[in-house]
Amino acid sequence: MNTHKPYGLYERFFKRLIDILCALAAIVVFSWLYVIIAILVRVKLGSPVLFKQDRPGKNGKIFKLYKFRSMTDARDENGNLLPDDVRLTRFGRMLRSTSLDELPEAFNILKGDMSIIGPRPLLVEYLPYYTEEEQHRHDVRPGLSGWAQVNGRNVTPWDQRLKMDVDYVNHVTFVQDVKIVFMTVYKAIKRSDILVGKEIPAGRLDVARSKKDEANV
Repeated sequence: MNTHKPYGLYERFFKRLIDILCALAAIVVFSWLYVIIAILVRVKLGSPVLFKQDRPGKNGKIFKLYKFRSMTDARDENGNLLPDDVRLTRFGRMLRSTSLDELPEAFNILKGDMSIIGPRPLLVEYLPYYTEEEQHRHDVRPGLSGWAQVNGRNVTPWDQRLKMDVDYVNHVTFVQDVKIVFMTVYKAIKRSDILVGKEIPAGRLDVARSKKDEANV
């Protein structure tokens, strides 16, 4: 059972409203950009244009995360998908490094699956490996960006990232959300702390995933 209590009036009454207004504004103002990227993805990478994947949301509820696809469907002679690094094209790397692939998540925000700021929704397969404390990262809606993303993103060890997620959940404030927004924009422009294609193996979740992959060989 979720025991999370909103930290203040902002989290209780205003955060969701701001999410809706900002997501709507982004979709309307950047509708031209959505169309251009969708066309380029269709031409360069094929169909479908959107990549959908199950992710855990608030209270662990699973939802479909939307992104522009960034990889091809290239396969080997046996029909198996080639490694991610091979299918990730130069265009796909550009989408990821600029975070343009994440624009469709505005629709996740409108639906209530996500928030503008919150812990990033990770893979469903990670769920069994969180500690009891780390599970609290799911007490709030996951975010388009978060405290961990502006403090190292993919280059920060898992344990530190998850601790920052829980710290954020325990102290959700308007001032911090605004700070994260500006830091996110700065890092997106600078393209800092971003590793495209692979993450540095660091921490319990990477080890668990590696063992799982070995078992499936």
